[in-house]
Amino acid sequence: MGLTAIRVLLNVLAIMSSIVSSLIMVSLDSSGEPTLGLADLGFLAAIGAAVMLVWRHRWPVLVTGIALVPPLLLTSDSLAALIALAALTVHRTGWYRWGGTALVYLATAVAVWHDTRRPLENTVAGEFVGNGTTPGTIISVLAIAALLTAVPLTVGLVRWGREENTRLAIGQHELRAEMARREERARIAREMHDVLGHRLSLLSLQAGALEVTTDEDAPAAEAARTVRTTAKQSLDDLRQVIGVLRENPAASEPTPGAAPPPQPTLADIPELIADARRAGLLVNSTIMLDQAVSAPPHVATGAYRIMQEALTNVLRHSPGVPADVTVRGGPGVGLAIQVVNPLHPQPPPSPGSGTGLTGVHERATLLGGRMGAGPTAERVFVLQVWLPW
Repeated sequence: MGLTAIRVLLNVLAIMSSIVSSLIMVSLDSSGEPTLGLADLGFLAAIGAAVMLVWRHRWPVLVTGIALVPPLLLTSDSLAALIALAALTVHRTGWYRWGGTALVYLATAVAVWHDTRRPLENTVAGEFVGNGTTPGTIISVLAIAALLTAVPLTVGLVRWGREENTRLAIGQHELRAEMARREERARIAREMHDVLGHRLSLLSLQAGALEVTTDEDAPAAEAARTVRTTAKQSLDDLRQVIGVLRENPAASEPTPGAAPPPQPTLADIPELIADARRAGLLVNSTIMLDQAVSAPPHVATGAYRIMQEALTNVLRHSPGVPADVTVRGGPGVGLAIQVVNPLHPQPPPSPGSGTGLTGVHERATLLGGRMGAGPTAERVFVLQVWLPW
């Protein structure tokens, strides 16, 4: 509020001072005749230039150009052009700044020279430099014009320097914040690699050993095979996540020089459902997709991860209850995912982080879709996601 009041006050002072200066100049040029002379036209143009000073910070080049017309063509004063020069110096650099400075200097010199041409009783500058055409008078006029031009130029340069320092400080602050974020991501990546990678590797090795020492057709061997496969897939996913955190695609490669693991697609959803069934989840699935192979990679991967999180939530929060899964869609109509399961009468304590649905919502939003989830009056939990395709 205070800054706005100061800006309004500065605008009023700039306009009023320019108008007063123009009034003084037109009164000095007035011949007492009622006809509309060149001085009167210059006064009207100067009034218009003074009013345009309100927008000098929004359109500095245009306002400066308009303010140059009265002193250069209509023998008016150049105060409006000098005020506009200060704003031009703040908001423009290079040729705009120095070209505008040269033109304003020229306009100011013309205005001062015109003032020295008046009779001694009607001149301001002439009282100091005289009204002759001697080299000393010309040099004095140029010096006065240079001094008058240097004032707004210096003010503009000082203000531009302050704003530039502020921008540099903001940029340095953002750079430090980005470096801190990168360091934190690298730290998280190291911890994930050291902790989760080690545990998943041990789990895969133990499941492999159990699979070898158990009868191939025994249920325990099938469970061990499922655990080993899941642990291997989890290690691949972990490498991809670590690669993203480190912002280095090579970090997600399993071995140096090897191709990055393929991203899941819509064609992998049936296998994902089969894995959930092998884990003990009763799933009734309905998949109706048109041109599934042509789905954009980000949509296919997003749908797979959303389905993966939904099935994990059912296993975690409602073990032993069936789930109805529906996936349908195609190009133009979008991709709809729905997972419905009855609420468990006594839900077990969840070992998860409690952010699964939040992650689903963020993923759907980033893909331009929408998500809804929650229990209904029939004591069933419904998760619905729509993604554009």
